[in-house]
Amino acid sequence: MNISRVLGVFMLAVAALPGAAFAADAAPTLTIHAQAFQPGSITIPAGQRVKIMVDNKDALPAEFESSDFSVEQVIPGGTALPVYIPPLKPGSYRFFNDFHPSSIGTLVVRAR
Repeated sequence: MNISRVLGVFMLAVAALPGAAFAADAAPTLTIHAQAFQPGSITIPAGQRVKIMVDNKDALPAEFESSDFSVEQVIPGGTALPVYIPPLKPGSYRFFNDFHPSSIGTLVVRAR
């Protein structure tokens, strides 16, 4: 069996996994500047795993964290990294910078 065929079958299998799907829209970007999230609120669709790009413009590292939806991701200063949000029910969820806890934001999850 040739390698491209094996790779193609593998990619189809991964795409069929229930947790492998992402929201079809472009990844929203959340910027950290002066130890604050900009914008302070992001809206995503309910029931889908969503990728959010977190762009840390500060020189200091930040930690995107939420106990509401169990996500933690350290974002070194001057870098942008993806943060993957699990499928959530409609509602509002809090996130914060664990290295600067007064820096908070809201994730609004809406049914389509």
